[in-house]
Amino acid sequence: MDAPENAFDSSLGLLRWIGWAQRKAAEDWVRERELSFEQGFVLGYLVDSPGAIQRDIARMTRTSAASVSSLLQGLERRGLVERRTEEGDERSKRVYATPTGSELIAGFETAMASADEVILAPLSDDERSTLDALLRKITAALPKPSR
Repeated sequence: MDAPENAFDSSLGLLRWIGWAQRKAAEDWVRERELSFEQGFVLGYLVDSPGAIQRDIARMTRTSAASVSSLLQGLERRGLVERRTEEGDERSKRVYATPTGSELIAGFETAMASADEVILAPLSDDERSTLDALLRKITAALPKPSR
């Protein structure tokens, strides 16, 4: 579905366009690894937060427990995550990225830094500094994102 012709006529529309370019770069990177964007996101979260419980993953992804369970089953079948029960609490399962899962998404941050560099390439160093200062001024008045 194409965006309407005037969708990017405003400053915030242009920022959405930049966000779209970043998201597309991320999606392309994870698709090369035969992952969905959501699977890549969850694997990254598990690398940073080993032993998370499904409820934490659902909260972080802003989705339902059933959706998380399905997503984790797919990752588990591929050997990218494992669920382990806690000793003394058989109902509580912690989720871990396997070494294979961790290796699969290694390099994501570097790839995103490269994508950002491509996006910012038309700007001089002074223009980048000005853009950064303006964006920091705007975001200082906004609530911090929860993820």
